[in-house]
Amino acid sequence: EEEFKWLLQEEVHAVLRQLQDILKEASHRFALPTSGSGGAVKQENFVLSTSGTDQVKGVMTLQGDALCQADVNLKMPRNNQLLHFAFREDKQWKLQQIQDARNHVNQAIYLLMNRDVNYQFKTGLEVLKLMDAVMLQLSRARNRLTTPATLTLPEIASSGLTKMFTPTLPPDILVNFYINLNKLCLTVYQLHVLQASTTKNFKPAGGSVLHNPGAMFEFGSQRYEVSHVHKVECVVPWLNDALVFFTVSLQLCQQLKDKISVFSSYWNYRPY
Repeated sequence: EEEFKWLLQEEVHAVLRQLQDILKEASHRFALPTSGSGGAVKQENFVLSTSGTDQVKGVMTLQGDALCQADVNLKMPRNNQLLHFAFREDKQWKLQQIQDARNHVNQAIYLLMNRDVNYQFKTGLEVLKLMDAVMLQLSRARNRLTTPATLTLPEIASSGLTKMFTPTLPPDILVNFYINLNKLCLTVYQLHVLQASTTKNFKPAGGSVLHNPGAMFEFGSQRYEVSHVHKVECVVPWLNDALVFFTVSLQLCQQLKDKISVFSSYWNYRPY
């Protein structure tokens, strides 16, 4: 009983402090100023490419959770024509995955700070509930980075992203940006119009992170088929750090839960 009391009063708080320190480091990795700090977020440039092909090359500028600049060169396979697109100067593209992940981390920190060093845990169940709540936020944060949104091709076509570029994207080009694990990814879809005579086998594609050549869709009054898909990416080091911090934090939470459970099961089933 004394050992269990010590666990609740001392070790639990030691783990909570450790978790707070790790998650604050994770939050700092998102490179966004906390409210009221007023610090500018640094800009980072990334070159997006893929081995074995130079069909698409891009230079992206990431500022926290926003793509503030993008320069994309696209070599058209049909005629080797080189197209160049860049973000309009008045535009930024928010990466919702990064925003959401940061919000979940901050929610986990808030839950931990609500149990300050003077708070006295009275039962193991109370600790288990707190760990479950923190782990839920951390799992959601990690999932936002590891699981990009599945979009239909019409959703990509109608996205505000298509209006970000100058010159305007031609109607046979679609682009999509997303985060996958520790990588910033750009996908460029080249399309061709399906003639009325070829639409008898028309089957619109559903939602996907990455659509393959041959995928069909209808947009406006026109039917299209994806002819070429180009995906380029680059590693964002601080996203990698954040994912490591999430994993370590989840392990710490689980270890504390396991300790509490061992004591609780002994307490519940001890012989009288």
